[in-house]
Amino acid sequence: MLSVRPSDARGHSQLDWLDSRHTFSFDQYHDPQHMSFGPLRVINEDVIAAGGGFGTHPHRDMEIITYVIEGQLAHKDSMGTGSIIGPGEIQKMSAGKGIFHSEFNASSEKPVHLLQIWIMPNIKGLAPSYEQQKFDLKPGEFKLLGSPDGQGLVSIHQNVKLYAVRIDAGNSATFKMQPSAKAWVQIVKGQCTVNSIAMNAGDGAGVQPIAQIQFNANKSASCEALLFEIQGN
Repeated sequence: MLSVRPSDARGHSQLDWLDSRHTFSFDQYHDPQHMSFGPLRVINEDVIAAGGGFGTHPHRDMEIITYVIEGQLAHKDSMGTGSIIGPGEIQKMSAGKGIFHSEFNASSEKPVHLLQIWIMPNIKGLAPSYEQQKFDLKPGEFKLLGSPDGQGLVSIHQNVKLYAVRIDAGNSATFKMQPSAKAWVQIVKGQCTVNSIAMNAGDGAGVQPIAQIQFNANKSASCEALLFEIQGN
């Protein structure tokens, strides 16, 4: 069973340098029907204007993942990390017992378009940490970006596995769910049907325990999606 969260039903906030869509309640947007999905607390789709960004601010006890769709994002934190994140890279910061960081568009000319994801950890008070890895998406492959067991490119301190998939136009891909797991699907680019339900970029869906999830890309365009497989929450 899929419960779709359409793109245009999400919360929306806008500043002169930021356009942000909120899948779940965030900051001044509050929707008691969409607070989280298990430990998945935030999926914000942000477009940050050239030269704009988030100044230094604190986080605590949260797994924060950045997935850049287009452009480049500059990151700095109180651990001394400084990096540029672009498409084809996954970044994860464990805020743990406390961290300060900033995020700015690395370009003075073009916007950066990204997803920022927060996952509530199953252990509090950890030492803060930072991970960033490059990856390639092969058509039809469910690429394991993050996991709690060391098999993903980055670690997640929660019973969540994060996959990315790209399906070429007219093609399909099938994800076999682990027993008793549920999932959240977030469409990043393009159009596809997910278990026969049409979904577009920005749409998300909660998937209650089922055997498999079938993705079919539109005949005229490819589709890119994130899939969060969640156990025991």
